[in-house]
Amino acid sequence: MSERPSGIFSDVHFEEGKVRATLLHDPSVEGLDTAIYMDGSGSMLDEYGEPHLLNKLWCWLTRQTAQRGTNQVDPQIKRMLQYLASKDRNGRLKVAYWACGDGRLVESIGELTAADVETHQFNGPKEFGSGTYLEPCLADFAEYMREQTRQGSQRGCAIIVTDGQLSDVDKVKARNEEIAAEIKKGTLPPLNFVFVGVGKGVNEEEMEDIAHEEYGGLEHMWCHRIAEEMSDLAQMVAVLVDESMSIASSGRLLDESGNVRAVYEGRIPAVLEFTVPTGSRKFALEINGTLYEQVIPEDDHH
Repeated sequence: MSERPSGIFSDVHFEEGKVRATLLHDPSVEGLDTAIYMDGSGSMLDEYGEPHLLNKLWCWLTRQTAQRGTNQVDPQIKRMLQYLASKDRNGRLKVAYWACGDGRLVESIGELTAADVETHQFNGPKEFGSGTYLEPCLADFAEYMREQTRQGSQRGCAIIVTDGQLSDVDKVKARNEEIAAEIKKGTLPPLNFVFVGVGKGVNEEEMEDIAHEEYGGLEHMWCHRIAEEMSDLAQMVAVLVDESMSIASSGRLLDESGNVRAVYEGRIPAVLEFTVPTGSRKFALEINGTLYEQVIPEDDHH
């Protein structure tokens, strides 16, 4: 194996025996297509600044005009789109609302560029949903990716935002199995789902249950996190997408003594987290027979 100084890590942290190393690469060169699905259920009315039904009814009875509140979602979607456009293979991102109508409908806005969002107002779906069904959203993204694959896409990432609990966890798991089977067969490219909950009404155990499912040999399909406030959403999505991206290669992680600390089959995560023996001064990542050594910095804890 050849050796060379490592230029493949953009950031390396070390604390109490644990290393967190971020690979330096541009996911856009991997043919990535991205999509954003915003929760369109009725529980999101406040976040979009839309008056609730009772408020509208009262204003109609008193012949007043229902006033919109502050739209907290619009600026966050715009920030996410600006960021994701730099990752997408053609700079056009699918944007849609899910859990609309009876809770099962997906309302597509279309494919938007970073420039498009400057004039577009994200005021919520035409019909806010009466339930929160995620499976139709996954089916919609899978169909979108089948079409994008025919146009040269090599992988996909869907950001799904919710503020409540799901009504169809079992169907979501079944759809995940179908998607995983298609990825293995090659009829779908590798897909990642970034599941973000906002606020206190989110069922984190439910999100973990979905995100921690394993699919026989595939790298992680799901990651999840909860943002306490809508204002935290865009920054959190950026971090999660960066962590979810990976380079298209197998590899092995070795400690200073040459012992294997981790083996990556098919794809190497963009962020590597592992432990090293006490006193370790370096580690190495082997990719396609080439060994990239990296010096371990001083313990951040100190």
